[in-house]
Amino acid sequence: WVDQQRPAFKGQRGYTRTALEYANNQRDVLLRFFDDGRLVLTNNGAERAIKSIALGRKAWLFCGSDDHAKSTAALYSLIASARLHKLDPEEYLRCLIRLVPLWPQDRMLELAPVFWARTRDRLDANQLAAELGPIDLPVEPLDTSAATEQQAAS
Repeated sequence: WVDQQRPAFKGQRGYTRTALEYANNQRDVLLRFFDDGRLVLTNNGAERAIKSIALGRKAWLFCGSDDHAKSTAALYSLIASARLHKLDPEEYLRCLIRLVPLWPQDRMLELAPVFWARTRDRLDANQLAAELGPIDLPVEPLDTSAATEQQAAS
């Protein structure tokens, strides 16, 4: 079909000719998925994966100040770290917002994504799930030294 249509648009400029030339030049690549059933016809997965970065890049232009930009970068890093440790970022941030004002400042590392599963296990699940109300904090600090040393070595 492309071979039949190209002569009709040869002398023209525009999207149709550009699309036909692209299809002609990329014929082997575009037909490759017929030879290997594992290949996907679209690149929607890759587009979805980079969309948040592209949208963020646009939003970062309007952070307002360097301080806001640093806060935004810290938030994105925290979300990426939560995903890296197989945590639900929304749930993790919800819990952090409740706990940070109550948590002892010298033990903030216990709230990091790498230690979150162990810290969460030490908290009352019903208190943590409630939107408001008290939360009983563990008296004994969590041992974070082994993981901190391991990360420093790598």
